[in-house]
Amino acid sequence: MRIRSLTLTAASGAALLAAGLLPAVASGVPDPPFAREGPVEAADLLAKTASCEPVSNGLYRTDATSAATVPVCGAHGAVFWKADMDIDCDGRRTARCNEVTDPWFQPDTAFHQSDGEPLRSDSLPFVVVPSASGLWDYSAAGIQGGSVAAVIHDDRLLYAVVGDTGPGRIIGEASYAAAEALGIDPDPATGGTASDVTYILFKGSRVAPVESHEAAVTLGEQLAKEFVQNN
Repeated sequence: MRIRSLTLTAASGAALLAAGLLPAVASGVPDPPFAREGPVEAADLLAKTASCEPVSNGLYRTDATSAATVPVCGAHGAVFWKADMDIDCDGRRTARCNEVTDPWFQPDTAFHQSDGEPLRSDSLPFVVVPSASGLWDYSAAGIQGGSVAAVIHDDRLLYAVVGDTGPGRIIGEASYAAAEALGIDPDPATGGTASDVTYILFKGSRVAPVESHEAAVTLGEQLAKEFVQNN
């Protein structure tokens, strides 16, 4: 499978900023992060995910006690699902993500920053994929750490990366920063939303470094445009 990747260096970042393609944020990650619409609108993507051709071998639960109702759907160049959003606050320990704020906190993420450190959930928008199981294997579908995702809730569209894995039979989770950007309560203990979140993951894509939200937005806008054109 051909890999669609974007590596953002300091020089290329400066060039994109000068061209008006990146937000003028000194830290490199908006705080709080924001959802934005570019060449493709949320409605354009939702129209292309109105029907589902399942590629998973069965259905996922959105929570441990809920019924299994969610398939992973296939499309040209992507997979997608519609589910809830639970809050992932794992990774680097911060004032907002730690053992006190999150009863389920883990000081690591499945995928790491370019310096080897866990991702920072409260500043990097990322989505969580189910661990590989008999239901579905994300890696076999062309998804990996750093793959680009488009996440939609209400009228908001956010580009993010694949940053962590979750239980093998539960789906619908994203980072504190992703929830915040979409207007969803990001509190890891009490936040999230019960439904109406669409996750579109672009096959064969990868952002490097994975912690560059700007690179995810730049590549995501390109892939979203192709997704709308090809489906």
